[in-house]
Amino acid sequence: MSADHSGSQRPLAWLPIRPEEIDGLPEALEYAYWDGGPDFPTDPARCAFYGIPYMKGAAVETRPLPAMTGVRVVQALTAGVDDLLPEVGRLPSGARLCNARGLHDASTAELALTLVLASLRDVPGFVRAQDAGEWRPSFRPALADKSVLVVGYGSIGAAIEDRLVPFECARVVRVARSPRTAARGPVHPVTALPELLPDADVVILATPLTPETTGLVDAAFLARMKDGALLVNVARGKVVDTGALLTELESGRLLAALDVTDPEPLPAGHPLWKAPGVLVTPHVGGPSSAFLPRAKALLRDQLTRFALDEPLRNVVATAV
Repeated sequence: MSADHSGSQRPLAWLPIRPEEIDGLPEALEYAYWDGGPDFPTDPARCAFYGIPYMKGAAVETRPLPAMTGVRVVQALTAGVDDLLPEVGRLPSGARLCNARGLHDASTAELALTLVLASLRDVPGFVRAQDAGEWRPSFRPALADKSVLVVGYGSIGAAIEDRLVPFECARVVRVARSPRTAARGPVHPVTALPELLPDADVVILATPLTPETTGLVDAAFLARMKDGALLVNVARGKVVDTGALLTELESGRLLAALDVTDPEPLPAGHPLWKAPGVLVTPHVGGPSSAFLPRAKALLRDQLTRFALDEPLRNVVATAV
């Protein structure tokens, strides 16, 4: 299915997963597999549906786009598409950029909960003690009875709350760009953060990176967090002002658990590696065993909609 049949009239889809591994793909389309390697599987100008390789970096993901003169759909396998939005203006008119809303909800929410529990109970400290062969019991905070503030209450934020519920939190407070009522209760606007932050024991960031959220967690934001509070970032590194966070960490006033950083990847020798009270994971919120079956389902659904000329899901931008 990956051969370039120049006489074929079927629209061509480039997929980052081998098409023979995805059951139920519509036969009305032709498929080619490309995982970001140096050679393109076909002439990019023939590609009508571009499924972007996962976690290959912006340079790889956008490399074929200038030659994709007939592309009609660009489908990311990430919820955040901040690296791709600048390319929309260079796509053919009417081409749609779609994100992967919902794909990473389970995996990212699991990691958010893991980071909260590991930080509160000082699992990193116990691992270091084990490495040293030392028995170091300690009294640590529990998640039970804590007030948790979720900033960015989209599908991932809701999935995080679903996993918090059994842990007997005192409350979960929700924040999004605009106020609304969700299934579990009211969602506050971002403008309410100054009043909400002082009450939170744990602040979890799950917001997309936009011009409005870039640098949202600045010195003023952090200053309003209570002493000893934990900041968890499973959003994007640039949502947090790294310098301001380092100041709070080095003073010992706040704790942090970061799956994303600015800069990223975090270079060797960066002060975040050694800052007190911080746990760093290397942007692994999405890649887990939950990824592949959900990615296949998303691609199958979108390709079926594309083949039938039905509305696509998760359209975030359209080229004019």
